[in-house]
Amino acid sequence: MEKIRKRSKKRDAILACICGTDCHPSAEWVYTQLKPQIPDLSLGTVYRNISMFREEGIIVSVGVVNGLERFDGETRPHVHFICEDCGAVLDISAIEVPTELAALAEQATGGMVSDCRLTFRGRCKHCMAEEIA
Repeated sequence: MEKIRKRSKKRDAILACICGTDCHPSAEWVYTQLKPQIPDLSLGTVYRNISMFREEGIIVSVGVVNGLERFDGETRPHVHFICEDCGAVLDISAIEVPTELAALAEQATGGMVSDCRLTFRGRCKHCMAEEIA
């Protein structure tokens, strides 16, 4: 039996905040953005809802960046670049996740791939420019 959740203004605002930005926010960032409009919002509420959204596949985790887990409202497989200096997480829409990678992984493991995320790490152009300046 599928659990039906009641709609909530806080839940809707949290999801809209995550899906309405391309900065790949942390729970703390979402909390900071919403707290002025929702004074009784708690960080625990943000974490619980993010966990629920992730379990339901509505959002995905990009991973931990500078000690904070970051999230993405874009759930289709796509490529990310993470700056190891400033922590920026950028979508790289010009590169598609190669479908042959999943086939190679399945062949190598005998398992079945359900998802593939490709992430590059390095220094973004802004951090590199700051070093030169």
